[in-house]
Amino acid sequence: MPAPPRRRWSRRLARWLLFAALAWFAGSVLLVLLLRFVPPPLSAVMAADWLEAKASGDRTFVLRHRWTPWERVSPALPIALVAAEDQRFPLHHGFDFEAIQRALEEADDGERLRGASTISQQVAKNLFLWNGRSFVRKGFEAYFTVLLETLWPKRRILEVYLNIAEFGHGIYGVGAASERFFHATPDRLDARQSALLAAVLPNPARFHVDKPSPYVLRRAAWIQRQANQLGGAAYLPR
Repeated sequence: MPAPPRRRWSRRLARWLLFAALAWFAGSVLLVLLLRFVPPPLSAVMAADWLEAKASGDRTFVLRHRWTPWERVSPALPIALVAAEDQRFPLHHGFDFEAIQRALEEADDGERLRGASTISQQVAKNLFLWNGRSFVRKGFEAYFTVLLETLWPKRRILEVYLNIAEFGHGIYGVGAASERFFHATPDRLDARQSALLAAVLPNPARFHVDKPSPYVLRRAAWIQRQANQLGGAAYLPR
């Protein structure tokens, strides 16, 4: 006896949903594998910022980005970024549960809840996902973080991070930032310049490399001390 039409339709829909989920999973894995070896031409955040500027008529926005391979970046910059953003980067597997626990404890004590995203999470978010906050986006962020940590070496994650991080209005990656702010190539950045770049990362719309506030200068000095205490470039994965 044939199944009722409604049941047949439900089974067909379930098969299509399963096929779509498997195709999306395979496609995302292949994309992450490809980007392990191929420089991403831009990130999702860059594209979203460009579209938003076009839609709002913001004529001050000019997207500046130039890929710079690891070998052409000053050793002072990657360790400055790690010292500023994720000091346990070489040790964790994408999620710093100690930092998350500290942030929650501070929030319980009445302090403002701060972010505890790792560099791996920031690469997953900025490279693949849209702006905004939601549990759905957080779920995708966790998924891509696991893929990155599984399929990329740590140095590749950090290399992509320093090439897609936003350092100012329309300025993405160390290639564009070093030229814009210091009129130099990334391999010529010194420890102070690297620390200044890292110091604005929490909020490049508010903090400025070329006009550093007293807070940015203090933070840059702290980053330099932290980078030295971590052991400098030798602390990073090879």
